[in-house]
Amino acid sequence: MSRRIAIVEDEPAIRENYADVLRQQGYEVATYATRTHAVQALKTRLPNLALIDIGLDDEVDGGFTLCRELRAMSATLPIIFLTARDGDFDTVSGLRMGADDYLTKDISLPHLLARISALFRRADIMETPPATEDILERPPLTLDMKRITAYWDGTAVALTLTEFWMVHALAKFPGHVKDRDQLMQEAKLVVDDSTITSHIKRIRKKFGAIDAGFDCIETVYGMGYRWNMRDGAKKRTP
Repeated sequence: MSRRIAIVEDEPAIRENYADVLRQQGYEVATYATRTHAVQALKTRLPNLALIDIGLDDEVDGGFTLCRELRAMSATLPIIFLTARDGDFDTVSGLRMGADDYLTKDISLPHLLARISALFRRADIMETPPATEDILERPPLTLDMKRITAYWDGTAVALTLTEFWMVHALAKFPGHVKDRDQLMQEAKLVVDDSTITSHIKRIRKKFGAIDAGFDCIETVYGMGYRWNMRDGAKKRTP
């Protein structure tokens, strides 16, 4: 069964160019020119991945709004921003909205296809996790590998696909420092350093919203990040 990709892009030539390339790779593609049309259609049937621009028709930040709407429909839907806007503010904003990746339109087609394939590989792993790793417990953290859900002291944490696998990569070996390359490899990511940093900030914020004392993810300056079970356990709510 072919994967279905939704492209939301208001420039017809760009939209069809990406659609043609993806169809040549065997993907089923649905295209939308506006946020409104996309939302109406995707409420009926979610794609396997969404590729969206930020500026949509007369909505300067329509893609950001669409990303929030898609995240409300699914916490695990892979979402990639593909836009001409390359500023740090837009990149961080896009990731904060819940996107899994943020790419600019000057990216080469082979690179774009590689990023899409990386997200789909993670989706495949989600569907068939090893039986011995169905549940990963690092009290008070619990990761359910079959349902791709995370719990902190029994409370669900709404992580995206990317965030879930990053937490898994860190928590699987508490105390071990993971540099950015190792984190990308183990979490099946193909992103740059600033994107990793933004994801880590979002993950901390989500756990912090549940436990204000959360400090399990430690930044080891010049090296990477590690998961500290002891710190997390100490902050567990009685």
